[in-house]
Amino acid sequence: MTLRIVFLDRATIAPGVEIRSPNFPHEWINHQQSSHEDVRDRLKGAEIALTNKAPIRADDIAQLPDLKYIGVTATGTDIVDLDACRQRGIVVSNVRGYAVKTVPEHVFALMLALRRGLMGYRADVITGEWQKAGQFCFFNHPIGDLGGARLGIVGSGAIGSAVARIAAGFGMEAVFAGRKDDTRPTPPKVPFRELLATADVITLHCPLTAETADLMGDAEFAAMKPGAMLINTSRGGLIDAAALVRAIESGHLGGAGIDVLPKEPPPSDHPFMAIAGRPNFILTPHVAWASAAAMQELADQVIGNIEAFMAGHPVNRVA
Repeated sequence: MTLRIVFLDRATIAPGVEIRSPNFPHEWINHQQSSHEDVRDRLKGAEIALTNKAPIRADDIAQLPDLKYIGVTATGTDIVDLDACRQRGIVVSNVRGYAVKTVPEHVFALMLALRRGLMGYRADVITGEWQKAGQFCFFNHPIGDLGGARLGIVGSGAIGSAVARIAAGFGMEAVFAGRKDDTRPTPPKVPFRELLATADVITLHCPLTAETADLMGDAEFAAMKPGAMLINTSRGGLIDAAALVRAIESGHLGGAGIDVLPKEPPPSDHPFMAIAGRPNFILTPHVAWASAAAMQELADQVIGNIEAFMAGHPVNRVA
């Protein structure tokens, strides 16, 4: 019998990205999207499953006796029940390192747009404010430099470290936060509360765990330096969305650039949708990771992971 590979959500990789064929005989089945209700039927008889956002839970795994390998086409693996996979001997691999250029560059795109008021000025030009000014420029929105500003980075992994390197090129002072409950972190990390109080921009690059859920809420926004800005390209659950909206509307938070939400796409009544048109708030649709080069690297890793598994030496293994 030919080995069956099922990709549950091929549409999470752009159609122009080539996913090469693995170097062994197989049957490949693409589904553009899959809900949780689709998973068991679509994986029936499959030995290899690929998923980005389609959940594979313990009760699904119990009903899929042929399943031997799950390839997560992302770095985060909370979409798969890893404990259930370990109990069944199912190997799970993820992809790593593909976003160390694209995500930091998106962070700085958001940061620059917010610090320089680009969204507001662009809207003003469209509505004729430049003509009304009657001179070569006008000053409807505050403009701040990155040079000399303090950048607080929450998360010191590959992406957070890449952000710090770019910050150095702008002449920023980049500092990393210690854990929220650690008042005396090991240098060069600084206490989380100190970072809140002193950073001009804070950017989040930590995983979503029980410890980091709602990392930024009303108390944390109140503790931030007045006029400071927040960037989140990591996980939506790190932020209490309603609290962020209150901080923006009060004027205490100078701006926010958000690329990730707990539920994507957001419902029409999500708190962020009420402020999506503000010049100091930018919401992008989870595309920080999605440069053409990064998506190709991801696709190549996915196939490389499968081939390594089939050769008997799994790589990027998480279970």
